[in-house]
Amino acid sequence: MAICTPLNSSTYSSSIIPQQNHHDAAVSFARRTCWRATTTHHHPRPRRGFTVITCASSDGAGTVVIGLAADSGCGKSTFMRRLTSVFGGAAEPPKGGNPDSNTLISDTTTVICLDDYHSLDRTGRKEKGVTALDPKANDFDLMYDQVKALKSGVAVEKPIYNHVTGLLDPAEVIKPPKILVIEGLHPMFDERVRKLLDFSIYLDISNEVKFAWKIQRDMAERGHSLESIKASIEARKPDFDAYIDPQKQYADAVIEVLPTTLIPDDNEGKVLRVRLIMKEGVKFFNPVYLFDEGSTISWIPCGRKLTCSYPGIKFTYGPDTYFGQEVSVLEMDGQFDRLDELIYVESHLSNLSTKFYGEVTQQMLKHADFPGSNNGTGLFQTIVGLKIRDLFEQLVASKAKSPVEAKA
Repeated sequence: MAICTPLNSSTYSSSIIPQQNHHDAAVSFARRTCWRATTTHHHPRPRRGFTVITCASSDGAGTVVIGLAADSGCGKSTFMRRLTSVFGGAAEPPKGGNPDSNTLISDTTTVICLDDYHSLDRTGRKEKGVTALDPKANDFDLMYDQVKALKSGVAVEKPIYNHVTGLLDPAEVIKPPKILVIEGLHPMFDERVRKLLDFSIYLDISNEVKFAWKIQRDMAERGHSLESIKASIEARKPDFDAYIDPQKQYADAVIEVLPTTLIPDDNEGKVLRVRLIMKEGVKFFNPVYLFDEGSTISWIPCGRKLTCSYPGIKFTYGPDTYFGQEVSVLEMDGQFDRLDELIYVESHLSNLSTKFYGEVTQQMLKHADFPGSNNGTGLFQTIVGLKIRDLFEQLVASKAKSPVEAKA
């Protein structure tokens, strides 16, 4: 049962959606969504103050907020599909809403694309000579207000950036979920938003791999020339280096994708070396380890229990520092020939936060057609998804326990 408390707030604001004409309809809508709009005011972007009705879950759990940062075309969508699968239920766009909505909703999670907080549409960015990566093209005040509102149990009217037309579409109502994932270019850029995150991930794709992936996609699928691809990458690079890449220092976990070292002078980007960098000392998050926690390990598992074609597979694990912080690093170089044999690798990893023996392998087999399922990107995305589930459950348990301790 939800406990709803009216709040008059000028702190929260939201993009305009078409006004409701009848008071009764508005009140009915508010009761269903725990939100009610009132006064309109002017702002450089269409926004309005509103009266909100907060809906705190009767278990007191609230909304857990996860941030995922990466450049475009670096696997955020695939990671989101793996993550929502761990929690169960298919993630789908809001029913009956804008068919071009970027939001994905499942039984437990809501995924918001931070492109929706672009303050300039495609034409506006071109006129001002800025890219979508530039903070000037994004509304961080609105982003902060709405993430804070959702975390507090308040529904919001979130803008929609239409990737098809390049325009800003009318807003959609988002209700507080159990788990809110904000994914995009800037989830850790603004300090205010960063402080709202319960856990954060950065997908760090090296320039060499990013270039190889973009060639494979844009030349093969979209008919782009090699010159145009190079020009596109170079045009984005200054803003990426200035505004996106520095966010990885704040992440609790980083999935770093690099060229393989198993094939000399490889430039195809088909075989990858992937590193899972896990920050030490994060509440409710215990880094995964191989064989012996805190030791430095090098392991080539190929043999009777794991089929490995050329160039094979190599795992390493050990402690390290990352931007001056203590971390544990698990690395996989190479790719699997048979996913069903992954159980052999899984059995040598600890702190996986699985519910049963072989759950990592089961998840990988379930999504064998996803990109990266035969290498470390899929493996580490799956493991991070399981760790986030465990973190969520521990957070919920701790919040439920706190009121009981306060009464004692």
